[in-house]
Amino acid sequence: MVAFTSDEVAALRIAIAFIAVSPFLIKHYNSVNFKKDWLGLFIMGVFGNLLPAFLFTAAETQISSSLTGMLNALTPLFTILIGVLVFKTKIQNFQIAGVAIGLIGAVCLMGFSEGGGETKNINYSLLVVAATFCYAISVNGIKKYLSHVNSIAATVWSFTIIGPIAIVYLFLRTDFQTHLSEHPNGTTALAYVCILAVVGTACAVILFNNLIKLSGIVFASSCTYLIPVVAIGWGLLDGEIVTVVQFFSMGIVILGVWLINKKPKA
Repeated sequence: MVAFTSDEVAALRIAIAFIAVSPFLIKHYNSVNFKKDWLGLFIMGVFGNLLPAFLFTAAETQISSSLTGMLNALTPLFTILIGVLVFKTKIQNFQIAGVAIGLIGAVCLMGFSEGGGETKNINYSLLVVAATFCYAISVNGIKKYLSHVNSIAATVWSFTIIGPIAIVYLFLRTDFQTHLSEHPNGTTALAYVCILAVVGTACAVILFNNLIKLSGIVFASSCTYLIPVVAIGWGLLDGEIVTVVQFFSMGIVILGVWLINKKPKA
């Protein structure tokens, strides 16, 4: 977002991801029954990718990435809430306990990582909360409506729905072309957005959809707890100091994920 505005980054991310997966549409064109699966594909595309892309980038214009990471840990709680209330999903008590423990660990971890002078605007924080709510809708929708659909096919079709929307928005409502050509870091910024789109969106969505099918919605959504752990790994590579408290907090996170994935007794 050095060269582009937040909405330009979001639209570019979705548009480039759509372009990256579009060649697979030839192979997977008949892999879905669009009349039957359109609702699941729409939920996955809009709530799992399009809306969060805009919400997260807008939020991080005013709040830190560490606070964003902490708020992202709300996803499993919303997943359980929506799953139970809307999709009538059965959740074991120990899984609920695992979510609670994991959330505590994530809060502790990110709390000790947060800088003291960074802006914490409640309105922008609520954008992240809204994004996690969208993720929870998507996770439940994928499990409910797309469990029978190949992960690549589901990803391709969901981006086929939202990709053209992002492209139209990009050309009609933003000045990304001006920023790309006139900003000294425009080309470099676009390259990083391409990495984000292809690796962090297209490839990640395919893997995440497969994970939902293999392990269930609660465990899959609880992988958001690992985001602070990965952040600390990058911090170590960047020369940051990791404290004993942070390692202890990571242990709490891992305990929560283990409880969530624990098999119930017969």
